[in-house]
Amino acid sequence: MNINCLLFNDFETLDLFGPVEVFGKIEECCINYFSIYDEKIQNKDNVQIITRDINEIEKHDVLIIPGGKGTRILVNDDEFIQKLKTLVEKSSWCLTVCTGSALLARTGLLDCCEATSNKMAFKWVETNGKNVNWKYKARWVVDKKYYTSSGISAGIDMSLGFICDHFGVNKANEIAKRMEYKWNNNKDNDFFA
Repeated sequence: MNINCLLFNDFETLDLFGPVEVFGKIEECCINYFSIYDEKIQNKDNVQIITRDINEIEKHDVLIIPGGKGTRILVNDDEFIQKLKTLVEKSSWCLTVCTGSALLARTGLLDCCEATSNKMAFKWVETNGKNVNWKYKARWVVDKKYYTSSGISAGIDMSLGFICDHFGVNKANEIAKRMEYKWNNNKDNDFFA
């Protein structure tokens, strides 16, 4: 299973590397880093990643979209949103963390779906998807092929939820134990809400 991470400047570090840590524990998963514009991506934590062009994606299994300050600019970038829409449509599954759901919402693909996002940026995210059924209390939400999570560390919980759904609860619990992570497996209750 290919895990295709779509990166952009000023992504949130844990939004990306929380899910990467989870999926990296699955032997069947191959993690790849892509971007639409820049080959070298950097964020405010000085994390630098060399990415490949989205046209080099070989298998569109799982697409991960992190959040972060960079989303504030990209929600108004029509070219980025159109390319993102095409990527999401090709992907079997799309997982967003934090304000990454605002980017997905701007494509229109979340219209009439349930979704969630970072509670501290929730009002702003809602403005980017007025036809989305936003769930404030949820830690993560699954609707059709979309998994959306609350802020930052919730991406780990959501990723474990995805593993539970596709590889079984024992595998999710095993990964959480290996990470020494206490999994909040109740997707409907975000204690930060």
